[in-house]
Amino acid sequence: MSTWTTTLPEWRAWLRAADKSPQSIRLRTHQMRRFAAAHPDGPDVSEAVAWLARPCWATETRRSNRAALRSFYSWVYAAGRLDADPSRNLPPIKPAAHPTRPAPEDIVRDALARNDRVGLMLTLAASEGMRRGEIARVHSDDITRDLVGWSLRIHGKGRRDRVVPLSPDVAARLRTLPPVWAFPGRDHGHLSADYVGRLMASALPAGWTAHTLRHRFATVAYAGTRDLLAVQEMLGHSRPETTRGYIQMPQDALRAAVMAAAA
Repeated sequence: MSTWTTTLPEWRAWLRAADKSPQSIRLRTHQMRRFAAAHPDGPDVSEAVAWLARPCWATETRRSNRAALRSFYSWVYAAGRLDADPSRNLPPIKPAAHPTRPAPEDIVRDALARNDRVGLMLTLAASEGMRRGEIARVHSDDITRDLVGWSLRIHGKGRRDRVVPLSPDVAARLRTLPPVWAFPGRDHGHLSADYVGRLMASALPAGWTAHTLRHRFATVAYAGTRDLLAVQEMLGHSRPETTRGYIQMPQDALRAAVMAAAA
């Protein structure tokens, strides 16, 4: 196999050719550069396993690094630069189970009452279910009107765009902003996702984040509709199982199940 110095840039170019998102390319390249620094001669299976078994890593960190190893070495093997794929037999890693944690309604009410740009960010998360990176990239060109009302084209993870309806209040607030980016900054003209996340976290009580506002949206939206697929579409998830993990089951539904069984 070629040296890391030449192979990593070629793999990065392959990721771009495969139309992977810039965020994914940056993450995977960073992960493989760290691995390359620890294994300058290239790994065998035992070294790759030892890398994933680092005791300081959380489950999702292991899963993400495993994905980077699988992507890189499957490409190297397919290109004929190795006789075997050292990542092929890496052990599978189950996703970590995260408890649903919707932000409480009193916190949400205080967040929605703010009439500044951070208040708008909080509103987009709590009332529209948007991720911090999606909030950062809100653009005036993405606000459209249809026969029913106003909608927003959201630029989601993995370059998966979706169009979601806007509540009248949110639509009015977005339409009063100057043209172009809703939150101007230095990251290609808008604020970075990390900075948006920090602004939102600093405006919430300790322990509550932009992501807990997304959990709140999922929980409230499902309680009001009982339509898992609609909530999935709003959140931009590829699988309903992911959406289910965001929803705290309504107590009336649990009580109804008990009463039905008792009858």
